[in-house]
Amino acid sequence: MDTVQTPWQTAAILIARLIFAAMFAMGVAFKLMDMGMTAGYIAAAGFPFPLFLAWCAAILETLLVIAFLTGAFLTPAALIGAVYVVFLGFAFHGPSHWAGNQAEFGAFMSHFPFAAGLLFAAAHGPGNVLALRQGWPGRA
Repeated sequence: MDTVQTPWQTAAILIARLIFAAMFAMGVAFKLMDMGMTAGYIAAAGFPFPLFLAWCAAILETLLVIAFLTGAFLTPAALIGAVYVVFLGFAFHGPSHWAGNQAEFGAFMSHFPFAAGLLFAAAHGPGNVLALRQGWPGRA
């Protein structure tokens, strides 16, 4: 059931979807530019199979970009994105990194507003404009 949106609400939703898509697209671009460096970063964090995980991350982020650009499956994509972003914060910038570099705390904290925005997007869906209505019943 679509709700009536004012023009500014429609614009805000579309801009937010574009920002989310751009953030994940930048992640994909950096991974594809140097997959070996991404794998090295993953290995340095102590994860096994770093090249495989780097490709998994690139594929996941590509799917998130598609979901945000099209609005299709936006609710589950945004939920997955929120979990992924919080995981990245803990895995790569968590408390074990703070003693060596206080800037890591800032990097860690920056993941939470991003996750909050993704949760908000999951709760409210893709909006009524430029959104393929695919996904969970009653939500895209």
